Amino acid sequence: MKKNKKKKLNIFSKINLGEERNYFIENLAMLVNAGVGITESLGIITSGIRSKKIRRIILDVKNEVEQGAPLWQALKEAGIFSASTITLIKIGEKSGQLGANLNAIAVQQQKDRVALSRIQSAMAYPILVLSVTLIVAIGIFWFILPKLIPVFTELNVQLPLITKIFIAFSSFLVNYGLIFIPALLFFIILVSYFIFYNQQTKFIGQAFLFSIPGIKKLMREIEISRFGYILGNLLSAGVSLNDSLSVLYDSTNLENYKKLYGSIRKHVEEGNSLQKSFLLFHNTNKMIPSTIVQMIVVGEQSGNLSGVLKNIGEAFENKSDNTIKNLTVALEPILLIFVWFGVMAVALSIIMPIYSLIGGMNKEIAPSIPVTNVIVR
Repeated sequence: MKKNKKKKLNIFSKINLGEERNYFIENLAMLVNAGVGITESLGIITSGIRSKKIRRIILDVKNEVEQGAPLWQALKEAGIFSASTITLIKIGEKSGQLGANLNAIAVQQQKDRVALSRIQSAMAYPILVLSVTLIVAIGIFWFILPKLIPVFTELNVQLPLITKIFIAFSSFLVNYGLIFIPALLFFIILVSYFIFYNQQTKFIGQAFLFSIPGIKKLMREIEISRFGYILGNLLSAGVSLNDSLSVLYDSTNLENYKKLYGSIRKHVEEGNSLQKSFLLFHNTNKMIPSTIVQMIVVGEQSGNLSGVLKNIGEAFENKSDNTIKNLTVALEPILLIFVWFGVMAVALSIIMPIYSLIGGMNKEIAPSIPVTNVIVR
C-alpha cells in the first residue's frame, strides 16, 4: 500500500503539497481540540483538499484509522509528512495530548512559513537586481557588442585586454549562445539541487552558507528560535525530555545542528544532565551561545526549563527579524557597487579603443602642420 501511495505523488503533485499539508494539520488540530473524533475529522478535512491525489491519500488514512490503525502509523505510510510531525502525533496519541501536539505542529508550521516569507522578501530585491543585470549584460554581449566588433577591428589600434576579453565572449555567444545559455541554466539548477536540496550532499551548501557572516548569523538565530520553541512547548505539554529531543532532531534540516541534537539526546539517555550533555559536544559554543546554554542550565536546575526555552525562542525570533532587516539594508549598497563595476567595465571596454584612436590621430596630424616663419618688423 505504501508503494501505491508513493506512486500517486509525482513531481507535479508535490508543488502544492506544503499548502495542503499545512491545511490538514491546522484543521485537524482545531477539530480534535473541539472534541471531534479522528475519523470524522479526517472526513471533514478531505472535503477541503483541492488536490484529488492528496484527497485520495487522506481517504486511505481515514480508512486505515477506521480499521484500527493508529493515526501516526497511517500518516507515516502516506509518506507526505515529516518524521518530526509523525513523532509528535505518535507521542500525542500515546500520552493523550494529541490536540496539544497538533497545535504545536500547526504553530511551528506557521512560524516556519513566516520566517521563510521574511527571508524570501529580503532576498527578492537582490535577486531581482542581479537577474536584470545579468539579462542586460547578456543582451549587450549577444546583440550590441557584435555590431561594434567590425568598428574595433578597423581602428588599427592596440585593443585593451578587457576589450579583447569582451569581444571574445561576445563572439562565443553569437556562435554558441543558443546552446551555452540553456546548458548554463541547467547546470546551475542541477548544482543548486545537489548542494542545497539533495539529502546526501546538502551539507555542502549548508557549510557554504555558514561561511558567510551575515547569513550564518541569521541561520543560527532562526535555528535557536526553533530549538527554544519546539523543546519548550513539548516539555510544557508533558512530553519527556528524551522524546522532545527526538522530535527536535527529526525537525531540523541543518546537518550540524542535527549532530548537536543527536549528541545531546544520546548523553541525556545515558543519564547525563543537559549541562554535561552540552559540554560533551565540542562545537556547542559555535552553534548555541554560551549565555544561552547557561540559561538552559539554570532553567533545568530551577525546574522551569520549558519557560526558559520558550523565552529563548521568542527572543531569537525577534533577533532574526532584525537581522533580516539589517541584511536587506546592507545588501543595497553592495549591489549598487556591483552594478557600477559592471557598467564601468562595459563602458571602458568601448571607450578606451576610441580614446586610443583619437590619441593616435592627434599624433599623426600634429607633425603635418607647417611651421611658417614670422618676420617681425
